Amino acid sequence: MNIADLRKSYEKAELNENASHANPLKQFEQWLQEAITSEVPEPNAMTLATVASNLRPSTRVVLIKGCDERGIVWYTNYESQKGQELAGNPFAALQFHWVELERVVRIEGRVEKVSDEESDAYFHSRPLDSRIGAWASPQSQVIDGRTVLVTNAAKYAAQFMLSPPRPPHWGGYRLVPDQWQFWQGRKSRLHDRLRYTQEGSGWLRERLAP
Repeated sequence: MNIADLRKSYEKAELNENASHANPLKQFEQWLQEAITSEVPEPNAMTLATVASNLRPSTRVVLIKGCDERGIVWYTNYESQKGQELAGNPFAALQFHWVELERVVRIEGRVEKVSDEESDAYFHSRPLDSRIGAWASPQSQVIDGRTVLVTNAAKYAAQFMLSPPRPPHWGGYRLVPDQWQFWQGRKSRLHDRLRYTQEGSGWLRERLAP
């Protein structure tokens, strides 16, 4: 098989200025709901891109846990690679790729930590194993093997029983968007691509060439 010969014709839908929302958050919420309703695999999965102090970018997949006018929220270990990179450069990009719907959403903006109250509320809503896991995993650090994780999990499970508190190194981030892009695959590679850029208290909507 020659990878260069792999091709697909995108013909499922269209995206135009007249049928799209003037507010990008509303457009995103519509598309996210359609992805959920369509039962695409993990519609809440998004790629998070950050940049380190040496200017090298890195990406990983995280799960969206909330969105409103304030921004897009996810939760993680603050001491992880992404946490350290965000501490040094609090700007990031997110991307959703709903392959089955032939759609991509890109979001850029500044990142801030959510409040302790928000992090506490979400942490205590998680399954017990996930709460223990937040203590057990020294995320992004080199470990000798899986035994380290299993041993840590057993230790913290015995220590906290059914009520593990939120670790001080674990919590939420919120990306505050200043730019959105919506991409809908179209036939002959003439895709629809709309960009929303923050302009005062509103949004400038423009069509970009694909």
